[in-house]
Amino acid sequence: MATTNDHPGEQTAQEPIRLIGIRDSALSLDEVFRAVGDDAAGGTALFVGTVRNHDGGADVDELGYSCHPSAEAEMRRIAEKVAAEFPVRALAAVHRVGDLRVGDLAVVVAVSCPHRGEAFEACRKLIDDLKHEVPIWKHQKFSDGTEEWVGA
Repeated sequence: MATTNDHPGEQTAQEPIRLIGIRDSALSLDEVFRAVGDDAAGGTALFVGTVRNHDGGADVDELGYSCHPSAEAEMRRIAEKVAAEFPVRALAAVHRVGDLRVGDLAVVVAVSCPHRGEAFEACRKLIDDLKHEVPIWKHQKFSDGTEEWVGA
């Protein structure tokens, strides 16, 4: 006879961090979504950050991301922290570097958990902490000829 501990939904995920990466090529929503698939998860939250055409009241013409060599390790550290704080079944995060155009995907993160509320909270914590702590810098060039660096 099976006990409740034998139920996969009540066991800790073997390796909840399924995908962490810094990419110099286009990001894939499908890749990130597939990475967090888990039969014991009842909710999956996905956040997609895209390049917008404005910032701070100015029109953005070009944008480039660069990062410190430690950026991927920092992403993993944050992912481990989120996985420890929430009942994460699976987690994935990828960030783009290089030159991007308006509409391009800059970052994609996803978290699956047993329930939707946990998935939403964990996903928000993941993206917020990545934005604040990972050494990735954004170089924006505006229509008026000015430039700005933004980063962690």
